[in-house]
Amino acid sequence: MNPPVHVSGIGVMSPLGHDLLAFDAALFAGHSGVGPFSIELPGVDAATVAVARCAVDVCTVRTLSRLPADRGTALALLAVEAALQHAGWASGGVDPTRLGVYWGSGMGGAHSFDAACQTLHGEHRRMRPTTVVTSMPNAALAEIALRVGARGAAIGYACACASSAVAIGEALRALRAGWIDVAIAGGSEALLTPAIVASWHAMRVLAPGDGAVPQAACRPFAADRAGFALGEGAAALVLETAAHAQARRPAQAPSPLVLSGYATNCDGLHITHPDAAGQARAMRAALADAGLQPHDIGHLNAHGTATQAGDAAEAQSIADVFCAHGVPVTATKALHGHLLGAGGAVELVAVLRALNACRLPPSGCVPADPAFGVDLVTGAARPAPALRHALSNSFAFGGTNAVLIASRLGD
Repeated sequence: MNPPVHVSGIGVMSPLGHDLLAFDAALFAGHSGVGPFSIELPGVDAATVAVARCAVDVCTVRTLSRLPADRGTALALLAVEAALQHAGWASGGVDPTRLGVYWGSGMGGAHSFDAACQTLHGEHRRMRPTTVVTSMPNAALAEIALRVGARGAAIGYACACASSAVAIGEALRALRAGWIDVAIAGGSEALLTPAIVASWHAMRVLAPGDGAVPQAACRPFAADRAGFALGEGAAALVLETAAHAQARRPAQAPSPLVLSGYATNCDGLHITHPDAAGQARAMRAALADAGLQPHDIGHLNAHGTATQAGDAAEAQSIADVFCAHGVPVTATKALHGHLLGAGGAVELVAVLRALNACRLPPSGCVPADPAFGVDLVTGAARPAPALRHALSNSFAFGGTNAVLIASRLGD
């Protein structure tokens, strides 16, 4: 069995809140951060869709590079700062050559790129000389590495909706292999610009936001599901080996929350259509990596996009892996929206908070389609006093599947 990697610090910036207390309160109460967004662009049909905003002003965020921060980069830095504080991070307490940064983003720098297009085509002005370095996919990664003084690996992952789950999983592998002692891992995304929202709307995957209750627009696994709410946010984890955590803070026991399993694979069949068999292979591989059996898992946070094809495939893959035993399922995208590259990280935070509280968060109030046979947690949080192991799915366009398993050590 692989040695556990401890989750020493957690930072989150999301539509559910900007710190763990606020995040927990909204998560376990089933409060949704979803609301309406009006698409109003020349030459594009007007529409109102559901989105999930992270209500934070990033104008005051300053970078060590002294470059302007894209909104996604700013959210990343805020999440990292919160994770460092949660971990009791002290300057000089970490060997920088043994410190790595692993970060995911599906469409990093979206606000900077959108602004550049407006400058060039809308205002016919010259481009800012910082456009490339603020809109490049690894901009957040680079700024994080500067902030923590990392001299180990600094690797960015762009695997669409699985980006940050892959980043966290690869950090886990690096720590297990002994390449580094501590990692900053997670992901960020900020895509709520008119052009990008309109692009997703054109794919017919966004839920309408003009209903009577826009907060309930995203309904994963429901019979009347109609798509997801595009969101924005970031989540960061400080991950450490047990030996490093103990040496860094000798007076304090390492966190009982650990990452215990990870697997990633590719369907290799279609660019957008999910494959239940590929998803099931990924879940089984993550279980094997953690040395666990399906009946050991007490909670599953589904990818749960509330699309017709996506939920049907995932329901089938869950049934294939967990069989008659079943597993309680939450789909937190109903609450915080689909955060794309940041989704895996924020959804893993939800799993970690469930393990910490021994409670399963609800997926809004809409029951699952009976045809799926999914034990969907809805309405109120469900007590789970014996919860020890939980699984988080991230299944992406391009066919990339990533599965993370977190555990709580103890008796």
